[in-house]
Amino acid sequence: MTVNDRLYLDHAATTPVLPEARAAIANALDSWANPNSPYAEGRAARGLLEQSRGTIAEVLDWRHDVIFTSGASEAVEIAGSRARIPGRVYGATEHAIVPHAMGEASKVIPVGSDGLVDENALDAIIADGPALVAIQHVNNETGVVQPLERLAPRIREAGSLLLADCAQSASKLPLPDADFIAACAHKLGGPPGVGVLLVRDLATLEPVGGQEKGYRRGTQDVPSAAGFAAALAAKPYDMDRLTALRTRLEDAIVSAGGTVIAGDSPRNPTIGAYAMPGVASSSQLVQFDLAGIAVSAGSACSSGSMKPSRVLEAMGLPAEVGSCFIRISFGPQTNEADIDRFLGEWRRIYERAASRAA
Repeated sequence: MTVNDRLYLDHAATTPVLPEARAAIANALDSWANPNSPYAEGRAARGLLEQSRGTIAEVLDWRHDVIFTSGASEAVEIAGSRARIPGRVYGATEHAIVPHAMGEASKVIPVGSDGLVDENALDAIIADGPALVAIQHVNNETGVVQPLERLAPRIREAGSLLLADCAQSASKLPLPDADFIAACAHKLGGPPGVGVLLVRDLATLEPVGGQEKGYRRGTQDVPSAAGFAAALAAKPYDMDRLTALRTRLEDAIVSAGGTVIAGDSPRNPTIGAYAMPGVASSSQLVQFDLAGIAVSAGSACSSGSMKPSRVLEAMGLPAEVGSCFIRISFGPQTNEADIDRFLGEWRRIYERAASRAA
């Protein structure tokens, strides 16, 4: 996607708001009343809120409860801190909110160099007793897809509950069979500041009173909920086309001397992580930005710190790989011309570094 001749390839951080979502938000601003108020204006806002909730459930094929939140992080925090089950377990490559939400007493499931959770370790941990198990569906730095269709039955059979962070997979891949699912609007063309916690059984979650059937306090943001629903309903992602684009990107990066991180693992085609040997991530970000190209060096929640990636460290990748990788992530409109423009700059940066080193 180009904006004023800049190329945006950081959609895993945030995707620009879709026209359908913008229109829905503008329309919903006419329903300005508090959706929890009993009079006509409040009932109108409530009707739009529930319509949005229904659309989200329908598009995501979710037949249970939908709790509106301020984003995926709050959704994870609600489930992580209030699930009615004693233990807490999470994968080593989870988003940074997960360790915080699950607490210091949590157990960590290691991952291999492929980014996939160690299934034997998972089995051993859940054999110790019932727990909330948090496993991210699609990793936000590498795009690795965890095999939740295989893991979910084992977790349930052990008497545990599965929390799946689907911020990067909602609207792109079918949802996993989880007990709790966290998702947000701004990763898929909706507005920032709104998300959902999908709950299979409300009895497994401690209520706090207030709104959202007593499971989340605070006045709901009706316009943002409407924008979220509209973005989902637009179904803008052509995953076959994006898969072909990423193949084009990765073939060229490998032929130019780069490395595809977790290249042999199942990955969501909208996210890829790539190492440029000998060129620090920070240097790459500056040079791409000066060339009018927006990319990142990992999660948007931590990339500004330029600390080593927790994800790559957990995968056991060498420091020389972790220090020189960037993340490229596609949006609905990313096209071949975008990929070719990025690749041209990638080669120029790499060749300049090689000539200086010679």
